[in-house]
Order: sequence, then structure tokens, then C-alpha cells
Amino acid sequence: MKKDQINYFADIVDSAAVAVTPITMLTAEAPEMTLEEAYDIQRASIARRLERGEQLVGMKMGLTSKAKMEQVGVHNPIYGHLTDTMVEGSGAELDRDLFIHPRVEPEVAFILGKDLEGPTTPAEALDAVESVCAALEVIDSRFRDFKFTIIDVVADNASSSKIVLGTERVAPDALDELGNLGMVMSHNGEVVKTGSSAAIYEHPANSLAELANMLAERGESLKAGQIVMAGGATAAIHVDSGDHVQVDVDELGSVELSIG
Repeated sequence: MKKDQINYFADIVDSAAVAVTPITMLTAEAPEMTLEEAYDIQRASIARRLERGEQLVGMKMGLTSKAKMEQVGVHNPIYGHLTDTMVEGSGAELDRDLFIHPRVEPEVAFILGKDLEGPTTPAEALDAVESVCAALEVIDSRFRDFKFTIIDVVADNASSSKIVLGTERVAPDALDELGNLGMVMSHNGEVVKTGSSAAIYEHPANSLAELANMLAERGESLKAGQIVMAGGATAAIHVDSGDHVQVDVDELGSVELSIG
């Protein structure tokens, strides 16, 4: 795919995110689009955000469930970029008008204390982590009727929209078992999902290392101070105006958001 085509699709994706307006799948117009081209579109759309003054603050991982990867026919998770306008603190009230069809999933987030460059191992990746916190991600595909392929999702920055970070930050070595933290998500006061951090690529550190290794293939790396969302521990739930979501994570406390 030529650079002008990359920019053409990046403009479509970026405009949809800015205007909060659904679009048709990109692959309907370009069925030959590859995963690498989708990542090129993602980067070009993020470049537009940075040109408007947003700051790159981290990355997110998606499709960190082996079952989901098999379901969509990929062998690796996918990733997206996070900018400062996407980051909120626990208790945030998010305007429903910011989203097309928002869904929320419970996660853990890493805050890096050191640069991290692949190739690396989970143990080495964890050594670069300063702290871990409970987190919620609001994912919001820009595609009409929530219909898309994995190629479209990647081009759409892996459905990145908002992340909400818990206030309790814990060093990885202070946790009894990062790889099996119990997680309970409540929707309007009712428990709707229970899970474990073990569902995140079998261990969140695996997800972090995989991200570093995937970025290394493009000559990129993670930087100290960046946030990395490790991936969903359960399926996402749909949310709408007036909803409140909270997740309680063993050893990491709770994080919550509401939709205004």
C-alpha cells in the first residue's frame, strides 16, 4: 500500500475518532489490506494526534487471550498507542458523547521505571517496571454496527479510547502473585465479571515482553515513565449514560468510573 493510501485511511480513522462518528470497515474498501499496513495506518493516525499537541504516554495490548487470538486467526496479541488525552484517574466521570459504542474491561497497568527494548523476556521486562496498578479500559470501535475484521481493529488503534488508572501503585516484587491476581468487576453495584490476571496472556509480564518484542520488529521501544495496559482479564461489558463500573483487584485495590 502506497503512502498516500496509508494517509487516506489514517485521515478516515482520525476523523471518525475526533467527530465520534461511525465509519464503514476499511477492509470493505481495501480487502487486500495487510496487518502491517494496518499498523502503518495506526501510526499515521497517531501522528495526527501528536501534531495537534497530544503527547504519547504509553501503549495498550489487546487480544491477549489465546482463545481470542485463535478465534480471529492471529498468532500474536495486537497493540495500540495511548496519548495523554486518553488517561483518567479513578472516579472519573466520562461524557457518553465521547463514545460511539463504549465497552469497559478490567486490566492491570504497568508504569515503567526504565526503558524497555526487545528482544526481551518476561523477567527482564518486569525488571523495567516501577509499579503496577488496577485499571479499567474503555474501548470504542469506530466502525459502524460494531462490524470489523482484526485488520480494521489494528488500523483503528486497537479500539483505544480511554483508560482509568487506580491510585494504588505497587512495585511488582511487592506483589505475592502478579500472575494470578483475582479481579471482580461490578456494574451499577452488581458483580458482572470475575477473573484473574492469569487470563492476560497467561501472565501480564508475558504481555509486556511481547509488546516490547513486537515494537522491536519496527525498531521501536518503550520508554521510562510510559504506561502499558497489559490486556483485558475478562470480556468487556457495554456501558451507557448513568452507568458506574468498578473493579477490585487483589493487592492493588479498586478503580472506578462513571458514564455521564
